[in-house]
Amino acid sequence: MTKSELVEKIMEANSFLNRKESELVVNIIFDSMANALKDGDKVEIRGFGSFTVREREAREARNPKNGEVVTIPAKKTPFFKTGKELRERVNCL
Repeated sequence: MTKSELVEKIMEANSFLNRKESELVVNIIFDSMANALKDGDKVEIRGFGSFTVREREAREARNPKNGEVVTIPAKKTPFFKTGKELRERVNCL
């Protein structure tokens, strides 16, 4: 499902919202989640899953083209862990 498909679903479920308002709702939700993760908070949606930020340490790797050693700096990456209800819904065919 893409973001525009999600906007369509919200419009279908809420006939009083037009496309622009539905898109605004989706953008507010995603922006709020991104800002919370940026601030170091955890985002948890019951039954769906939780988003956290994990810190990756700096490391050395090799460039596959020439074998040269490259230093990869430390960074933060988002991590998603599925909730039990979502896992069960996906696995129940």
